[in-house]
Amino acid sequence: MEILAYIVLGFAIIQLMVSLANLVWAQKLPPVDSGIDDLVSILIPARNEEKNIGELLNDLEELAYPYIEILVYNDQSTDNTEKIVIEQQKIDSRIRLLHSKGLPDGWTGKNHACFSLAQQAKGKYLLFVDADVRVSGLIVSQSISMAKYYDLALLSIFPKQVMKTRGEEFTVPLMNYVLLSLLPLILVRTIQFTSLSAANGQFMFFDTATYHKLQPHKNIRNKRVEDIEIARMYKQNNEKISCLTGNDDIRCRMYHGYSEAVNGLSRSVLMFFGNSALIAIFFWMITTLGFIPVVLGLTWQFFLLYLCILLITRVAISLNSRQNAIKNVAYGFIQKINLGIVIGKALRARSVKKIEWKGRLVSSS
Repeated sequence: MEILAYIVLGFAIIQLMVSLANLVWAQKLPPVDSGIDDLVSILIPARNEEKNIGELLNDLEELAYPYIEILVYNDQSTDNTEKIVIEQQKIDSRIRLLHSKGLPDGWTGKNHACFSLAQQAKGKYLLFVDADVRVSGLIVSQSISMAKYYDLALLSIFPKQVMKTRGEEFTVPLMNYVLLSLLPLILVRTIQFTSLSAANGQFMFFDTATYHKLQPHKNIRNKRVEDIEIARMYKQNNEKISCLTGNDDIRCRMYHGYSEAVNGLSRSVLMFFGNSALIAIFFWMITTLGFIPVVLGLTWQFFLLYLCILLITRVAISLNSRQNAIKNVAYGFIQKINLGIVIGKALRARSVKKIEWKGRLVSSS
């Protein structure tokens, strides 16, 4: 039991070091370069997004950077998505509406929508954003500046998460908790190992020439979780990428309520562990139940040290993510229990090979 307790304590220290590294060396978008006038194609895949698409288009209309075109792909929506976009076109002539002709065999809906959008885009850069994302300020011009400064082929940003219910607060922070306690994000940009890859499909900023050379959405057309797959593909092809968190100019309410959050997170949670069920289960057990061997195998002083490590880790990740640190500390154990539920749901979906998302059955691979 003592050996197991030291293993748990050692893993907690590693998480602490990674979370502090992400806080201390947090990457920020640079100031805007003068004279930037590159056309950016903002590409929005939309399927039944009547609750979100209008707000996003309003945000884009008010952006400080004027050199944009906006393409919306209506992916066989059955709600008022198309009607809302048409109304917005009357206000902003930069908006173009594309229509799906059906989903070809072997494609997931989002990958086909993104690929179709890219074929119609004219910009030097392609910015894919989900319809539930909100943007403001200098996010586009600063993204161009960072791409130029670091010669990036792909820049991805994890939005600041908006949570309005207790169920969302119990689940949504899990994404950043796992990511920022396991991976120093600065290494995504500075080291080319494919294992050090991260991206978020809610905000993917591509150099157009490289995108058309690698055809990422086409080459992973049947993958349900596209963002990390694309990040790895880019690194395999020796292209530079970067991933950031905690920018106030990009926000998203990913899910509305507990059930939607659990279902949504279960689609992608295994990818944070290299798509390994074994590693995901190990992570959950050592972070959720690890206090048991520490209590039984070590002195109370070590247990207090363990609690302090967990506390500082949570605070560091919350600050880096622009989340409420007090709530994340208070709900920490509940969030970890829900991580187990999310992983269990993901494993069940993998076993039956199917999962439903936005009214479509998609492969669980």
